[in-house]
Amino acid sequence: MSITAASYRRALLCGTVLATALSAASASAQAAYPPEPAEDDGEVIVVTGSIRESQEAAIATKRRADNLVDVASADSVGRFPDENTAAALARLPGVAVQRDQGQARYIQVRGAPNRWTSVSIDGIPQTGVDEGGDSRSYRFDAVPAVLLQQLVVNKSLTPDITAEAITANVDLRTYSPLSDRGLSISGDLGYGFMDLGDGQQRQGSLRVSWSNDTIGAAVGASHYLRDQVTDNREAGYDEFGPTDIDIRNYELERSNNGLFAVVEAMPTDGLKLYVRGIYTEFTDKEHRNAYQIELADAESGTRGMTSGELVGVPVTAAFNNGLYENQNYIGSAGFEYESMDGWGLDGAFGYTRTENSTDLPLVQGSTSGTASPSVIYDRSGDPRFPLVTLYETVDDGNGNLSRGDQLAGLDQTAFDWPRSILLPLVQETVSDAWTGKVDGWREFGNVTLKAGGLVSIREIEGNNLGVGGVVPLGPLGFDFTQYLTNRPWDTRFPLGITFDYMDNVALNDALQIALDEAGIDAADFIPPSALYDQKETILAGYAMGQFDLDRLFVTAGVRVENYEIENRGTALIDRTATPLSVTEDHFDIFPSVNARFDVTDNLVFRLSGQRGVSRPAYAAIRVGASISDTGETISGGNPQLLPEYTWGVDGSLEYYFPSNGIASVSGFYRWVDNVLYQSQQVVGSDIYNTGGIDRSGYMLGSTFNGDNGKLYGVEFNIEHQLDFLPGLLSGFGVQGNLTLLGGEFDALLPDGTIEQTAFQGLSDTVLNASVFYEHSGLSARVSYQWRSEYLDTLGGLGAGEYRDGYENLDITLRYSLTDNFTLFADLANLTNETYVAYEGTPATPSEVEQIGSRYLFGIRFDF
Repeated sequence: MSITAASYRRALLCGTVLATALSAASASAQAAYPPEPAEDDGEVIVVTGSIRESQEAAIATKRRADNLVDVASADSVGRFPDENTAAALARLPGVAVQRDQGQARYIQVRGAPNRWTSVSIDGIPQTGVDEGGDSRSYRFDAVPAVLLQQLVVNKSLTPDITAEAITANVDLRTYSPLSDRGLSISGDLGYGFMDLGDGQQRQGSLRVSWSNDTIGAAVGASHYLRDQVTDNREAGYDEFGPTDIDIRNYELERSNNGLFAVVEAMPTDGLKLYVRGIYTEFTDKEHRNAYQIELADAESGTRGMTSGELVGVPVTAAFNNGLYENQNYIGSAGFEYESMDGWGLDGAFGYTRTENSTDLPLVQGSTSGTASPSVIYDRSGDPRFPLVTLYETVDDGNGNLSRGDQLAGLDQTAFDWPRSILLPLVQETVSDAWTGKVDGWREFGNVTLKAGGLVSIREIEGNNLGVGGVVPLGPLGFDFTQYLTNRPWDTRFPLGITFDYMDNVALNDALQIALDEAGIDAADFIPPSALYDQKETILAGYAMGQFDLDRLFVTAGVRVENYEIENRGTALIDRTATPLSVTEDHFDIFPSVNARFDVTDNLVFRLSGQRGVSRPAYAAIRVGASISDTGETISGGNPQLLPEYTWGVDGSLEYYFPSNGIASVSGFYRWVDNVLYQSQQVVGSDIYNTGGIDRSGYMLGSTFNGDNGKLYGVEFNIEHQLDFLPGLLSGFGVQGNLTLLGGEFDALLPDGTIEQTAFQGLSDTVLNASVFYEHSGLSARVSYQWRSEYLDTLGGLGAGEYRDGYENLDITLRYSLTDNFTLFADLANLTNETYVAYEGTPATPSEVEQIGSRYLFGIRFDF
């Protein structure tokens, strides 16, 4: 493409500014009341029409909300090339995504750590147990966007919303069949390809619903799959230069599938009964090919930051046919009753089962002696892509090694397979949660009183991912080099040498046969200290009042929650397993107040204050640990962790254009106590004291609570179709938001000093900009997203791995053939973004990754 990504960004920003100025000019010339909101069934707005209609529906929900929210309707989501809910939510103000191999997985609201955003589905709280329970962050890539009717981001809380949210609660609302009378059938079929590797991309969905005035039912299914190649380079560094150059290429098959069914009934006026069931799954089949050039282990030579010449450099190869799975079974049943006398009662019961597993049989082999090549590397051009030249390593007969002739490439069969090993990496976490809730309300003139309660019981059993041993493959007679193919890597990263793929599937099949014949089970290699078995119980109640004072509407109240966790695990004390158990409980009070003031019919001012909480992850709080009495060290969980608490304020000024659209600015501030981070500190308690040994003075490597933190920011947002323009130009519109953020917390260093540290995941700038056109059956949208760099992991305070800023440019096209059929084209990641992580500065990149653009074409139908 001749136009650069930076040029696109500048053009879109200029377009947004111009549209804002034109919108303001249009608004000043008009004097009308806001449009009537779209059809409203309770709090859910159903939209099946144009961009403008879906935009108006989302804005109408925001306008009437008691608290500060941002909303996306399902139809709006369908007009972006978003394969899952994380990507769809990223279109809203202040929402950024964290990606895994280019695919959106987690969201970060207002730049905060992803664990500070809680999730509900149809009002039933959900908790993530991803990556072996190392985080409570919810995996949005397991929830297909097409199952949903509306996405609501609650940026300020009311007492009837769970308090387990520091920056936001996301409520995912599923489809209601009573919103469409009669028989309704809708869906889509699409097929396309990935630019890197030319793998297929396909999707399909179908929803069938029927309802009359008293009963409705719907069933639906969705499928999305892409065959993806991920180009990857990694490196480590010391004071002399790079310690290794890790060359990787992944072939992936990633799929999202979903099923749902719902039955709703309204047997009498004011009473609604419902039963809903949802199944979602995310599956990642990973074929890994990796070669790590171990520069720091060379026999001789010089190693510098920009270049090096080394003799006898060992190379470690790693291959696997891995499988990552995340499955969710979600069921709920309940009722909603609204009497004619100004009172109502709602009740719901929900069950959620989440299964998260990793099966990563990683086969490794290394070169030695003269099979280890000599290496010249050059990082002086682009440090992200070091150029590598390989040479023979020659032995003079006396054990002295030197550099010989240049090689055309690496001999991928030159590995000492009799000394190869298997790293049996397996992880599985299963969570069963039961939730019951009831809410009641009564109107007294301009005052409405509301109260309710919730009981939630969750049982979690599993392990975090760890290496509990290795399996030597030589004694099994297993030679992985025989599965090498003649198929060259799909790669666009410059390197200087080429590689052929391993047949990972055949390798893994043969490996499993060899392991079965030897009676070896990978599950036997899970370290006992990685296991945990927990039960948490939440008892909550709230009372609140809603006061309608003409132009002022106030919602105020208090929520109380009693949280208890029973924590069982195993301490591995000098290789001896010792059972341990701990029970912790916390009683907390969470007040909140939200005020909405209608300055004019079009101008709204909001102000809110709240207290919230974020509780530690299950693996982080486990009692499992490895203890060395000789070294007086412990590594593992920290059952003494306290929840993170926050006091926060929010304010916003929202202008609703008389014809359609919104322009708003909002600000927020959060004071956070007990911020979680990874470090090493003295245990300071008797939790690990057994056998008469006092271990309170040992050093514990784990997760800890920091001191005070603060997070703050301002958000600018505009959504408007420029219908004041003449003729065909009236089809143009704009959606854009800009979020500016800041924050840090006080962390205790191992030497006892305090250091201010950035929050993980905090970008100081998040930008979304879209220009769309809709007229005469044509719907087109150009969308741009950008976020600035952020701290990804803490590798010891004051250091760590940073993620460089990145951008994405997408184009979506829709053309209505008839009222029932629409052709579509989704062109995503047109900037062909390269995702970069680095240690300290961009001069020392630790990971460079690219997946290429993706293209999808198809047809949508709606009857």
